[in-house]
Amino acid sequence: MADPQARFEELVNKLREREYRLTPQRVALMRLLAASDGHPSASHLYDRLQEQFPTTSPGTIYKTLNLLKDLDEVLELGFSDDDNRYDGNKPYPHPHVICVRCRKIMDLEVGMAQNLLQEAAQQSGFQIVSHRLDLYGICPDCQDRE
Repeated sequence: MADPQARFEELVNKLREREYRLTPQRVALMRLLAASDGHPSASHLYDRLQEQFPTTSPGTIYKTLNLLKDLDEVLELGFSDDDNRYDGNKPYPHPHVICVRCRKIMDLEVGMAQNLLQEAAQQSGFQIVSHRLDLYGICPDCQDRE
């Protein structure tokens, strides 16, 4: 995981450069994203912000997440049967492993992803502009509970 303080400052600077408002709620949300070692959902982030800012609306969370997504500063992982999850530390496509029981998501650092992209482009003739590689399994914590 990147240094949370450095990542937080990157996010703040990106918004400042583009002259977006830095409300206390927006700053707190960016701090949560920068410090997250997982991939929190919007509802999880909302719950965490409610502790500090009880009048914050879910719309504030979604607007800020969408803004950060548009600025390529957060990666959104959409799931058809679960809340979308957000990665504020690695805002670019990268492989994930996902527990089918507890829904934990972990980043993977594997070299095959780049080779797979090149091979897919060569075989299909497509210019690959984005990708998503998710591997599903049972995490060590859930295995220990069996």
